[in-house]
Amino acid sequence: MQLSLKGKVVVVTGGGRGLGHAIASMFAGQGAVGVVADLPSPARLEPPHGMIAIDCDVSSETSVSACVAATLERFGKIDIVIANAGIVPGWRATEDLDFDEWDRVMAVNARGAALTIAKTAPALGETQGAIVVMASINAYAAHGRQMLYTASKHAVLGIVRSAARDLGPQGVRVNALAPGPIATDALLERIRHRASAGGVPADTALHDLANGNALRRLASTDEVAKAALFLASDLASGITGVLLPVDAGLQ
Repeated sequence: MQLSLKGKVVVVTGGGRGLGHAIASMFAGQGAVGVVADLPSPARLEPPHGMIAIDCDVSSETSVSACVAATLERFGKIDIVIANAGIVPGWRATEDLDFDEWDRVMAVNARGAALTIAKTAPALGETQGAIVVMASINAYAAHGRQMLYTASKHAVLGIVRSAARDLGPQGVRVNALAPGPIATDALLERIRHRASAGGVPADTALHDLANGNALRRLASTDEVAKAALFLASDLASGITGVLLPVDAGLQ
């Protein structure tokens, strides 16, 4: 058993930038080919070598089905699915919840994860493949002013655990990652926005995040991608239904 993914076909939702693109790039470096699925955007990066970009809205059953069909038409199979697409909403106090925003975030984070799993499950059953879903430390913990995001990621954990039970008899493994604070562009943008609105200066906020865990630093996008690679590979052949933290020892 090894980490090589030569000949494997992977679908990465939300793979146009950030963690999704880092995961797609690492998988491509290990020999995988496949699809980077994401919404059209000027910020979307070029797919890594061996992969193609497909427009996909994970909240739409029609869009996800079309993405799966296009992948099978191009590559003939699906071995690995990385259900990474998600939205991180702004922080709001409970009394200030915006329920239009609630519906949008749940449609992507929870419905999108379930749709991605459901629509790829038949193909993965043929290859006895693996699914890795992007959860968060908010799948098992809660923080003030983050009810919506926390609720969506708690839902993701339930989806993963249920899918692992349902798909296990077909040899399909379903696991989730729980990154802690990762210095992605999205996190840095939120920190700078809060600083500009009179919050904690960006450098101070990053320092406080880094010193709040055992390793005294933030975990990196590369480390999250390595964890995804492990869960998707034969090295994790006996692991399903788990939530793996990648948080530099935040707990």
